[in-house]
Amino acid sequence: MQGFMRTYADARNRMQDTFDVAVVMPSLLRPQLREALRSIFAQDVAGRIQVLIGIDTVEGDYSLLESVCGERPANCTVQIFYPGYSTSRRHGGLGLAYDGGVLRCILSHLANSQFVAYLDDDNYWRSDHLRLLRDAMHQADWAFSLRWFLHPVSRRPICVDEWESVGPGRGLFKGAYGGFVDPSCLMLNKVTCEGVLPWWNRPLRADASAMSADRSVFSALCRSFKGIGTDQPTAFYQINPADPVHAARVQLMGDAYNQAE
Repeated sequence: MQGFMRTYADARNRMQDTFDVAVVMPSLLRPQLREALRSIFAQDVAGRIQVLIGIDTVEGDYSLLESVCGERPANCTVQIFYPGYSTSRRHGGLGLAYDGGVLRCILSHLANSQFVAYLDDDNYWRSDHLRLLRDAMHQADWAFSLRWFLHPVSRRPICVDEWESVGPGRGLFKGAYGGFVDPSCLMLNKVTCEGVLPWWNRPLRADASAMSADRSVFSALCRSFKGIGTDQPTAFYQINPADPVHAARVQLMGDAYNQAE
């Protein structure tokens, strides 16, 4: 794939005018990206949405973007950022974070909106996700939703995550990390929380997998800024059987996991 950035936008769109909300998506161009983008296009939030997709490395087909971006509504602008190489050590780059290199940090800075949400390309949102987070931001510097677990094969919802991504001071990670919020559940005010953005580049030191920069960001947000939850499970997160906690998750889910096959 050639090029550095491409924009899909309505001809009347003024890019200098700030957007009401921005969405940052690191991607490998996996097929699930289509569903992720469609869930953004279906958001009922008032105003304009800027979608910034950072391609870490091309594992899928770029024609997917051409196809699905043709479906975007007039209030959605999609911009594709690809430097022609990966910024992640996972794929030969220099960035420490294996899950996207420096893309989340860079695209957060580039976002032409004060309010930035994050979505991984194999997840998706309920249609009121951005609206509920944006409304919550009137009371805090960052906000978070709850999430559903998705079956790794059928991609059917299994159950609401009541154990992991449940916010500060709660859940299975309360002792180790003070809680946790998954990136696909998060929105932050990038102006007030500007000092947090570089933490997207920094996995935890003891993490051999280098996939824990999200915990670094969560810790930085909890230390210095006010967060608030919507108490609504509006994000859908596909679980990975290769994850070290997969067996424990399946046990907690009980029969719901098998029923989602």
